[in-house]
Amino acid sequence: MSELTISTSQIQGDVSVAVLHLKGHLHGPTEHELLDHAQQSYEDGIKHILLDMSELEVLSSAGLRAIQNIFKLFTPQDDIALIQRHGEEPYKSSYLKMVCPNPQIYYILNITGFLHNIPIYNNIDEAVASFS
Repeated sequence: MSELTISTSQIQGDVSVAVLHLKGHLHGPTEHELLDHAQQSYEDGIKHILLDMSELEVLSSAGLRAIQNIFKLFTPQDDIALIQRHGEEPYKSSYLKMVCPNPQIYYILNITGFLHNIPIYNNIDEAVASFS
């Protein structure tokens, strides 16, 4: 069974963006690795995060929980309150974005509703540019 490898890079543009490059399986035994990397980026003062899923092979319910927790960590409380009021327009995060999931993972993200609130991009440059 493949585990999860995470490499982190930081891209400086209009805003600083932490890019977490995920490779392998994001599931129960590895969800805390992702959460630890995200928490460290947040503690380092980064307020925008991009999950590069181009080499992610498996995404389980525990992986979805990790993404949800990252969403909560990086989304300001005022924005969370806006989401909870169920406004007319769907909320799209300007703090957490994803890039390049394979078709199976895209399907999982779609049917579980994650794509309602988390934008997804086809390449890292496009995703990073969208944070400005």
